[in-house]
Parts: sequence; structure tokens; C-alpha cells
Amino acid sequence: MALIHFDKERFELALASGKPMLVDFWADWCLPCRMVGPAIEKLARDYEGKDVLIGKLDVDKLPTIADRYNVTGIPTVILFQDGQEVERKVGVMPKLVYARALDKLLKRGSEA
Repeated sequence: MALIHFDKERFELALASGKPMLVDFWADWCLPCRMVGPAIEKLARDYEGKDVLIGKLDVDKLPTIADRYNVTGIPTVILFQDGQEVERKVGVMPKLVYARALDKLLKRGSEA
């Protein structure tokens, strides 16, 4: 599946699906977020065809969702399984860190 640009409805539907999900909480004005962006976009391409949702959520457009998950610094990448947060990465990290977290999430889901 291609990179999802979450609005409130898309986010709630994705969360309710229970599918493994990686969400990049970001803002357009945030330079570190711009550094993480290409890695998230590449992950969405790399994991296309796998049962995982990968997307970006603009904290300026959806502050209530950012508040719900206590996102106090950006970029923050949160991984969800069955609608629940299972892992969080704060700050700029290489794509490999996110890929390993996604692989762990997918493995956990296949064992359930």
C-alpha cells in the first residue's frame, strides 16, 4: 500500500482495522521531520504488498490525535498493533531502525 497521508477519518479507520501500522507524526516546518520523511516514503514502497499501513500524520492539522498519544516532540514514529501503541521512536533515525521495528511488528503479528 502506498504512503498514507492521514486525516482524522483515515487515521481512525486504520487504527480500527487492527493492522500493523507505522505512523510518522511530523510538521512541515520541522527540519528533522523533513530528514525522516524520505525514509518513511521509502519504507512505504519497500513494504508495499505486505499487510502493514505506513503513513504520515501532520501534528499541526491533527493536534488532538498527537495529544492523545502524548507526542511532545517531533519527529515521533509510533508503531501500532491491534489499534494499540507497541513501540515509539523519537527523533531522527536511519531507515534501518524503522525497518527493523516494522519487521518485528510483522513477525509478532504472524505469531498471534
